[in-house]
Amino acid sequence: MAKKKVKEIEEQIIRTEFSDIMKKSFIDYSMSVIISRAIPDVRDGLKPVQRRTLYDMHELGIRHDSPYRKCARIVGDTMGKYHPHGDSSIYEALVVMAQDFKKGQTLVDGHGNFGSIEGDGAAAMRYTEARLEKFTQTCFLADLDKDVVNFVPNFDETEKEPEVLPVRVPNILVNGSEGIAVGMTTSIPPHNLGEVIDAVKAYIINNDITDEELLRIMPGPDFPTGGIVTNKDELAEIYSTGVGKIKLRGKVELEEMKGGKQCLVITQIPYTMIGSGIGKFLNDVADLIESKKTTDISDISNQSSKEGIRIVIELKKGADVKNLENMLYKKTQLESTFGVNMLAIAGGRPETLSLKKIIEANVEFQFELCARKYTNLLHKDMEKKEIQEGLIEACDVIDLIIEILRGSKDVKMAKACLTEGVIDGIKFKNPMSPEMAKQLRFTPRQASAILEMRLQKLIGLEIKALKKEHEETLARIAKYEDLLNNYSSMSRQILDDLDSYKKEFVKPRLTVIENSEEAVFEENKFEECEIAFLMDRFGYARCVDVPTFERNKEAALAENIYAFTCMNTDKILVFTNTGNVHSIKARDLGIGKFRDKGVPIDNISNYDSANESVVCVTNLENMAMKLLLFTTKQGMMKQVFGTEFDVAKRTVAATKLNDGDEVVSVKVIENEHNVILRTHGGYFLRFAIEEVPEKKKTAVGVRGIKLTAGDYVEEVYFTTYTDDSVAIIDDKEVQLNKVKLLRRDSKGTKIRF
Repeated sequence: MAKKKVKEIEEQIIRTEFSDIMKKSFIDYSMSVIISRAIPDVRDGLKPVQRRTLYDMHELGIRHDSPYRKCARIVGDTMGKYHPHGDSSIYEALVVMAQDFKKGQTLVDGHGNFGSIEGDGAAAMRYTEARLEKFTQTCFLADLDKDVVNFVPNFDETEKEPEVLPVRVPNILVNGSEGIAVGMTTSIPPHNLGEVIDAVKAYIINNDITDEELLRIMPGPDFPTGGIVTNKDELAEIYSTGVGKIKLRGKVELEEMKGGKQCLVITQIPYTMIGSGIGKFLNDVADLIESKKTTDISDISNQSSKEGIRIVIELKKGADVKNLENMLYKKTQLESTFGVNMLAIAGGRPETLSLKKIIEANVEFQFELCARKYTNLLHKDMEKKEIQEGLIEACDVIDLIIEILRGSKDVKMAKACLTEGVIDGIKFKNPMSPEMAKQLRFTPRQASAILEMRLQKLIGLEIKALKKEHEETLARIAKYEDLLNNYSSMSRQILDDLDSYKKEFVKPRLTVIENSEEAVFEENKFEECEIAFLMDRFGYARCVDVPTFERNKEAALAENIYAFTCMNTDKILVFTNTGNVHSIKARDLGIGKFRDKGVPIDNISNYDSANESVVCVTNLENMAMKLLLFTTKQGMMKQVFGTEFDVAKRTVAATKLNDGDEVVSVKVIENEHNVILRTHGGYFLRFAIEEVPEKKKTAVGVRGIKLTAGDYVEEVYFTTYTDDSVAIIDDKEVQLNKVKLLRRDSKGTKIRF
């Protein structure tokens, strides 16, 4: 029995190459993310989370003319029915669809705090409310009840959701899209609705139209933040390949101020500056002022409000306006690039599309929607026509029908007589009626309508109204058949629909498209000079000119832990107990007054005062061709050439540390002969510096002293042979050169006080 079970298990084992399983699993995962999460469908330009959110709002009846509903209700309903991937992703999608600074045409009408262009986040979903925009209802959801798109089961097969929304305009162009999938990204800029509609109309009229001709109608992107596209000549290639870079600039205007002063006012920003980009721009301008790269700016303020962007840069008299404007373009985010990658799901697979391909896919989708819509309407009107003809015919023989109904025992008998002329069992009063009844051949649908007809329909006016309605039905049927059988008629209908959308929802273009010259500016020449660096015990650093330092040298040395002269082109190196070294450009500190407070080194470097402490501060030029002696708490030592710290990174590891160890001393070796280690337990060890080997900064080093249990190195001293320096410990003096000279890695001498 056991052998039989083992054999059955062996038969169930599938032997395959592990790499093949991994490859297949990764591809399946990738396609799931691409199709079901990150990349929009070319037909409606929506990602699944956006599509499901809009459909859920439609199902909840949150129309543009109905009251707002809490976003928490919308998010919860969407997550429970259609999108079980967490509420944050649904709410984020809802918020973005309501932000007019991100979408060319907002799809959701938000009520409450939905964030700002400066990067402020939206309020929690329990506070905000939303409803559909009229544009969304008209162009995205209007024909869902006419069987124009396929419905598929939701994740647990308890509901049905549309495979794609019946969007009547190329939303993928109007609102653009951004998404990151596995191994691919999409980045499509927004465009002007009116121009996109005109481009679609041009394609419908002439299918052979080229991308270049389409660009004459739709000249390029239209960002909701406005701005200027500066590489107009490159757009043709970008839109024909679907890939490229659009160069953007903010809009800068020169305004006159009181007192004859002038100011530069930024009224539009590049689309890429949405969010924290505005704050970074203000910081970048402040850095230009502090680093003396420009002396033309007297003040900068952000006066933006709900009315729009307004960043004011006040200029000094005699400022070179054009040069400063070009500097802002080159040195800040006021000029940036928007990477275009028009990737979308087309035919069930991701594909990079040209402008014409996108419009072609949309037009095909429009014809498919219209074909299904008018086929559905035709079927309904054909049924209505059948019923109306039956009722009209019934009105002509109403006396006979009443006689049949009165003489029938049940509905089944009456219906059989109306549809097939069967008169068995029916009692007639008029002898002519049976023969007439045998001639009746109403359809089952007509018979049901006749049986359900109210007596008021027999009034003359009602009969006239019925005949008029029948004529209207026949006219609609003729129209629908014409639309379905003639391409030109369907095209004309689609064109009329597009015109109506354009008339109702179009907005003026905000983005200017032109060919601009590259920004060129002359930067203020940086004059190299000697300065004095000062840093107090609180970590505040500043630079002063050398004459000021010399005049106040005594106070400078008394009030600051580190005070030395260096060049303003030099780097200041901050060594910390964690084994890191942080570099600061001296020029970033500028030159201030002697009594200035300075700036915390946390603000101008990666130094973290909460988790690190400063061990040594020196300048790179001073130690570039010298050796540094590193000593750790556990007594590990090494010499490192200063040139190893001449790196581009702002923070690097200065030494490698053992677990639980930290740096206690970093000293630049000048002409010293001996090094003295003092431990917490009172041990002193003096030995020749030459006994400490030279190592790379990535090395741990060698042991300098043998420590007893619980003891650790507390201080390091340098001496020369003729040095008479002393160390003061607990108010007692220790003559350093009188400490016994031993070998490295000795226990040392314990000095008792």
